[in-house]
Amino acid sequence: MGLFSSATQRVPDVSAIPKHIAVIMDGNGRWARKRFLPRIAGHKRGVETVRELVKHCVKLDVKFLTLFAFSSENWRRPVEEVSFLMSLFMDALNREVVKLHQNNIKLVMIGDRSHFDAELVAQIDASERLTANNTGLVLTIAANYGGRWDILQAANKMQLAQPQLVGNYTEEDFSPYLSMSYAPEPDFFIRTGGETRISNFLLWQLAYTELYFTDTLWPDFNEDAFNLAIKSYQKRERRFGRTSEQLVEPKNVESKS
Repeated sequence: MGLFSSATQRVPDVSAIPKHIAVIMDGNGRWARKRFLPRIAGHKRGVETVRELVKHCVKLDVKFLTLFAFSSENWRRPVEEVSFLMSLFMDALNREVVKLHQNNIKLVMIGDRSHFDAELVAQIDASERLTANNTGLVLTIAANYGGRWDILQAANKMQLAQPQLVGNYTEEDFSPYLSMSYAPEPDFFIRTGGETRISNFLLWQLAYTELYFTDTLWPDFNEDAFNLAIKSYQKRERRFGRTSEQLVEPKNVESKS
């Protein structure tokens, strides 16, 4: 069994501050275009927003932060942009991993690494090793990740590991093979940039996640915007299949400024 159970199997504890936040960081290109800048300028600015969001999550004592950096469908973008994103990814790892380590943050990468060049894979591996024993925020970066890929790779691994159970698999058998078996399912999902879809992100894990969509472009998603999102989350009634009358209201805790 995995470390954490599914919300469809057991009602999870609910707190005013989400324990796990998942984010689709959308709008970098449009942010740049509005300023008559190349799209890559938006991606560079987006890295700064990631840095600030990590700080905010540490301040609020969020335990897990998962960021969708590059989907399995993003390879369809122009070759020049994909090439830049790969180099930006490499540069960010080189510059940021020591700071993450110094702040007791654990870095985990999920996704299919087979399309990345050897140098990037080696840097990812080294970054994960450096921070593996840190006990603070778990920062997960989803790169060349897709929710359907995740489900399929988990199903294939499960069948190979437990062929005797074919025809009788349960969620408990399946969940340890998912990419994020080390984390609880997200409490809160944020997507910036005005789109209102989940775009093949954590399809299995988002079953009972609270969804939040904002028109704010990712480079503009500052602390005020983040706090607005948290306030929205705190107004949600998380029933997990129950009625309102069955709920015991969690004590409201104001987000820290």
